Formats: sequence, structure tokens, C-alpha cells
Amino acid sequence: MPESVNTETIDIVGRFVAEQEIPERMRADVRLLGELLGRVLRESGSPGLYEDVEALRAATIQAYTDESDQAFAAAAAIADGLSVSRSDEVARAFTAYFHLVNVAEEHQRVRVLRERDGSAASNPAATVGSALAQLTAELGEATALERLQSMRFHPVFTAHPTEARRRAVSASIRRIAELLDDHDDAATGARRRRVERGMLEEIDTLWRTAPLRSEKPSPVDEVRSVMAVFDETLYGSIPAVYRRIDEALQGDGEGDGAPLVRPFVRLGTWVGGDRDGNPFVTASVTKQAAAIASEHILLGLERTAVRVGRGLTLDADTTPPSEAVLALWQRLRSADEDAAAEIAKRSPNEPHRRIVLLLSRRIAATRTRDADLAYRDPDELLADLRVVQASLVAGGAKRQAYGHLQQLIWQVETFGFHLAELEVRQHSAVHRKVLAELDAGGPLSEQAEEVLQVFRTVAQIQQRYGRRAAGRYIVSFTQSAEDLENVHRLARAAAGPNGEPPVLDVIPLFETFTDLQAAPRILAEIVEHPAFASRLEATGRRLEVMLGYSDSSKDVGPVAATLALYEAQRQIAEWARGNGIELTLFHGRGGALGRGGGPANSAILAQPPHSVDGRFKLTEQGEVIFARYGGRDIAMRHIDQVAAAVLLASAPSIERRNEDAATRFADVARTMDETSRERFFALVKAPGFAPWFATVTPMEEIGLLALGSRPARRGLSVESLEDLRAIPWVFSWTQARINLTGWFGLGSALEAVGDQALLQEAYRDWPLFRTMIDNVAMGLAKADERIARHYLALGDRDDLAQMVLDEMHRTRDQVLRITGAGQLLANKPVLQRAVKMRSPYVDALSLLQLRALRALRATPEEEPADPELQRLLLLSVSGVAAGLQNTG
Repeated sequence: MPESVNTETIDIVGRFVAEQEIPERMRADVRLLGELLGRVLRESGSPGLYEDVEALRAATIQAYTDESDQAFAAAAAIADGLSVSRSDEVARAFTAYFHLVNVAEEHQRVRVLRERDGSAASNPAATVGSALAQLTAELGEATALERLQSMRFHPVFTAHPTEARRRAVSASIRRIAELLDDHDDAATGARRRRVERGMLEEIDTLWRTAPLRSEKPSPVDEVRSVMAVFDETLYGSIPAVYRRIDEALQGDGEGDGAPLVRPFVRLGTWVGGDRDGNPFVTASVTKQAAAIASEHILLGLERTAVRVGRGLTLDADTTPPSEAVLALWQRLRSADEDAAAEIAKRSPNEPHRRIVLLLSRRIAATRTRDADLAYRDPDELLADLRVVQASLVAGGAKRQAYGHLQQLIWQVETFGFHLAELEVRQHSAVHRKVLAELDAGGPLSEQAEEVLQVFRTVAQIQQRYGRRAAGRYIVSFTQSAEDLENVHRLARAAAGPNGEPPVLDVIPLFETFTDLQAAPRILAEIVEHPAFASRLEATGRRLEVMLGYSDSSKDVGPVAATLALYEAQRQIAEWARGNGIELTLFHGRGGALGRGGGPANSAILAQPPHSVDGRFKLTEQGEVIFARYGGRDIAMRHIDQVAAAVLLASAPSIERRNEDAATRFADVARTMDETSRERFFALVKAPGFAPWFATVTPMEEIGLLALGSRPARRGLSVESLEDLRAIPWVFSWTQARINLTGWFGLGSALEAVGDQALLQEAYRDWPLFRTMIDNVAMGLAKADERIARHYLALGDRDDLAQMVLDEMHRTRDQVLRITGAGQLLANKPVLQRAVKMRSPYVDALSLLQLRALRALRATPEEEPADPELQRLLLLSVSGVAAGLQNTG
């Protein structure tokens, strides 16, 4: 330890770490990774870097621990006293630390999951098996099993720019996580030392890797990023979830009979299809996205089929083939004679092995577009696989039939030949503009030609990969039935008089408060339109309706938006049931609380009766994709938990509880809605609010960060919030450590209700209210009033700053009274521990960000901004995002 890092510094840091209630093995991981990072900083950083990092770390811990103004001022003085170049290095060091702590925390979660080994917890919503047990008790075995087998969980990956990490950084973090796993398994000191040397190398690589992208990723880059999650996690983990659930249901009989579980996960993607406000997503990009996804899944299926085929070394004497299998062999052999002869030579009396190996060649031919051998669609492949499976069962080889072969069947059923259903999204105003051009009859604009080409591209994708590959078309800002009918008009226009338009399921997206209220009326009108009604009948009266969490929250504030979304779901569900429609509500949620973030399973269980009915679809975006699906064990646990909640949401007891609570606390909801909206409007509709917001947060600078291909706002002005996207609106307040979008207006709303006993009763008995309060507690725990004050001081509106701080105090006080706790998140100790462990380190980055922001704000408008200060600001943005995690 260098002499300049004094004993007092060591004591402060050591004492803080020791006081955190961290499991011992996780504490050891954090200590090891932190020590290795310290070594890297001493070896690879500039002289004195390690000492400066430790000094700032100790100062922010001291300020966080004793909460005195003097300690905070001392920490701020250290941050302000660093040169810009040294601040750059310090920000990178703290960001690297967050990445390593996140790795250690995730590793602990995986460790706990493996120790539980999938056993059911006391919470019925913890696993599908325990949820099914409760449903069976309420509805009977047959009905419960029927609901399990008809269940759907449909996550849709989007490319919204909330993932601040580069792919190279993510890859380095993943390798460190794998080494931490190896470290657990290393039994000897020598092996552990080798693993630690590998960790040191990877942490050094992480340190030396540029943390910021040099340019924004293209939409195709974003497609490939999502493909990495599929390749590394989802392809194997989704069928593993099915297997785990089936094991729980069948016990010792699992594997000796047909599985009870039917594939219930369907993946969707907007990456390469969402063009609302993103001019870089063209028809060509959409076509590339579909081709890339198909290439990945067909490669995966081909390799799996080869592996399964090679393992089916069952002799015909012990496992005689069925007549259907022999007929299938003849068909395959005649189509692929040379390969069949070679395979038969290597497997002379292994008919099932021979067939599956030839099937792998047909999958490969599908990928390479060899018309002589290619499958027409995944159903054709499934039919062949089931012939093999039935033959194995008839031959007595049930374990082989329902083992690895079943996993391959599950993968084909889940992913098809397209991997994820590519969805197109466009703004309703764009459709109206293009139709006006068509009606005028003159030359079409470039935008109009592009819009029409999208429909032709969707038709081509359907012809190439099947209808499941593409066909959902989301209309942003749906405000009338005509907005939905316009999609069918454009599809017909694009096809021309002799062409066939694509088969489309047109999905309304209701986003604003007004549109949510109008949703039932608009839906009642659209089902009467001929094209829409025709498609509705063709699907067995299935209908999707999307609800926007982001813009509704920005429109009327988080409290009124939450209540409006609940009421819209209730009314839409009632309308659908009354009209014999099988409804799927599509939740446009983000990771941050201002965008519907928070635990998905508790949100599902708080939904209105019949609004889930065994079907749950939501957007998964930015850092949430990697947090939930980036590792196999975490992905399996997440899917199992969400599926359990989806299944349990239709239990009569849950539906009755939610309905009774909504009725019982209707007056509370009404008061909260009116008061929170009034308070929110007093802030955001105040004269000059928008430019003030852009001044007191790094909103403008976030637009410079190469997070994603989408522009940060639809226009160039910050005079109005109308053109500002919901994502930077949320992201900016998070960076300023205020988190306003998740809680503003709640304190006033609760005060207006006034009855403390009634509110505590609502917290106990009303799931929607409890979820809201718990999520706000998390948002406030990650906020920091002392730092927030410094951001708010960047503007010249003391009245607005005081309004924000007053509401923060009011909301915090009310939440603590309702929960009956002395601290925020006292009822969620694991989350509380994670927030406390990170907060002082996030504070250090916030102080560096403030230092850069103050200097940039002081730069005269006619002078160019200092690029070093801009870089420091962007580095701190990336670091704060890594530290707070659910930021976008």
C-alpha cells in the first residue's frame, strides 16, 4: 500500500465495507475484485491515480456516512481540485469498480439460485410449479393444467438508448464473470492463483478499453448486440426453463413420458423495425435484421440437430424404427443421396441417428437457401422431428424421445426459423402525411417512398421466413380508429393493383393520458372497419393493444399515469370480454421507474381482473436486457418468476383481491389522481420550465453520448417538452440524482388523502398502491438531496428548485409513514444493501459530473465547448448509469 494513502483513509473505506450486511462470500468477491482493480490502477494508471481515487472514495464514504455539510464540502473540494485529465481517469476508475461490483452481485444471485436448485419458495409466485399448485387448489387440476399449457410470455427487445456500455466493455465484464465462477470451483491454491492472474489480465483489459463509443451504433449494430444475448443465453436457457418446470410437475416420472409443459415464451424485437422518429431504420435495415436473426437461429438449430443426431446411437435391434420413420428415411435419402449413403455407412444399424443427421443438413440448406433440400417452414421440420420422437416412444426409448430431442423440438417451436418476431412501429402522423401525398396524386416524397417500401419488405420477410417472422405493426400515438385503418390502406397502396399486401396485425399504441381514456371507444370503432374485422376473424378474434408507460408519465406525472394505465386496462379488458375477443395487453415499459420499471412479477399481480388472462407481453430495453437475460441462471430465474406471476394472475383469489381493492380505494385513487396531476402541472407547465430543465440536468449533453442510433429528441428545441423523448427525460433526472419522473406529485397526493390509517390499509391490501409505494421508495433511495441541490443550483429558478425539493421531502416522509419504516427499502434488505453499497461511489461520479457541468454552463454561448470537459461529463454519465443500474 503506497504511503500516501494514509491510515485514516484505509480505516474509513474498510469500516464502511465491513458495516454493509453483505454475505461473506460476496464480500470476499468484492474485496478480491477491488484489490485487483487497485493493482491495475497502480500499474497502468498515471502516477498518483490510485491515491487520488482512494482519497475521493474515502471522502464520499465519509460524507455519505455522517451526512454533514462539512464532510460533503470536503468531498466536493477533492473532486473540484482534480485536473480535467485526472478527473477523466478517476471517473473511469469508479466506473470500472461499478462494473466489478455488479459482477460480484450477480454472481451472488447465481450462487443463491444454484444452492436453491429451483426449489419452490414460500411465495406462490416464485416458480411456475408453486403457482400451478395454488391454481390447482382454486380451479382443479384439469383447468390449472389447461391454463399452464395456453400461457404466453412475450418479451420484446428494443434498441432504446439506455445501455451506456460498449459491447467491448460488456464482453470484458462477461469474461470476468466466468473467471469468478472458475474461482469458486478452484480447489487448490495454485489453480486459484492462475484464475486470479486471469482476472487481473481481464480487469487490466477493462481499464485499457475505451469506455465510450466513438460514434453512435447503427441499427444493424444494435441488431447484432441483441443477437449476442440470444447466442449466449436465450437459445439454451429458454428450453432449460421448460425442462425445469416439467421436472417440478412430473417429479420422478419426468423424462419417461410426454412433457406437460408447452413452449410459452415467444420473443419479439423492435430492433431494426422501430422507425418511429428514427430515420436510420430503413426498409433495407429491416430486411437485414430479419436475415441476421434467421441466420443465427438456423445455425443454432443445425448445430443442435447434429449434436442430437450423433447421440442417438440406438441400434435397430434394441429400438426398432416405426414404419413412418422408415418412410421418412426413404424420402430424405432420395433427396440427398450422397450424404445419405455416407451417413448410412457410418451408422449402419442406427436409423434414428441417420435421420436426425440428415435433418440437420436440411436445416443447413434452409439457411443457405438450397431449394432442393430447404424446409418450407418450421412446421415441416417439426413434423419430421415428431416422426422420430414417436418412433423412439414406440420402440421403448422414451427417455431419448423426451430428452435432448425434446429440447430441439422446444427450440423449433419457440424460435421458428426467424428467432424473434420482428415488429414495425411508426408514428400515426407519418401515415397521415403519406396518405395525403397519395391522395394528391403528385410525385411522392422520399419519406413516402420509404414508408411504402416497408410494407413490401414485410411481405418479402413473410414469404422468406414465414408469417410469424413479421406482421405486427404498431401505430404510435393512436388517436382514432382511422389511424389504424390507415395502415391497411398503405399496405394495399404499396402492393399495387396486382400485388399481395402483407398479412398484418395492426396494434394501437395508446400513450398520452387523453389517448388512454379514449382507448375503449377507439377499439370499439376499429373492429367495425372491414380490413381490421377480417383479420380479427382470421386470428380467432385475437387482438393486441399496446399501452405506453413513458409518454403517459411525462404527460401527467407518474402517479396519474399509473392510475390511468390501470383504469385503461380495466376498461379494455371488460370491452374485450364483452365482445368475445382474446386480448393481449402489450406493456411498453422501460427500466426506470418513470417508464414503468420495477419488478415485473409484482406489477403483473397488481393488474386488473382479466387484463392478463395467461398472456403477458412487454418491452425489454437497454441495460434491462443484459440485466435480465445476460446470464443463463439469471435469465432462467427471471422467465420462471414472470411466468409464475402470469399464471397466478388469473387465479380467482388474485382477481377478486385486485377488484375489491380497486373498488374499496376508489376515492383514494381519485384524490391522488387529481392532486398529483395538479402538482405535476404546476412544475412542468411553469413558464420557462423546459430550458430550466435542460440547464439543471445533463439533458443536452446526453444527446452527445453514442448510446443508440435513435436521436434523443424529435426536434431541435428545448423550449417545449413535447418533442423531447421520454427516455432522455427520465435519464436526465436520474443523472441529476433526483429521479423526479418516478415520484413527483406522490407526496402531495398522499397528503391530500390525509387519512394515515387508510393509506396504511391501502398499502397492505391494494397491490397497485403497494407496488407504487415500493417503487417510489427505490427511486428515492437512489436519489441524493445534497447532490440534487447542486444540480438545481445550475439554473436561475429558485422557485422551481424549491418546488422539487419540497415535493421530495414530502414524498419521502409520506412513504416512510405509510410503510412504517425508519429507512427507505427497510422491507427489501437485499435491494437496500445494493443501494447503500453503491451510493457513495455514485456520489463521487456525480461530483465529477457536476464539476464538468458547471464549467460547461459557464462557457459563453459564442465559444465552443471544451471537448475534455464534454468527455469527462460523458464518462460520468456512463459511470452513474452503471452504478444506479435501472436508469433508462
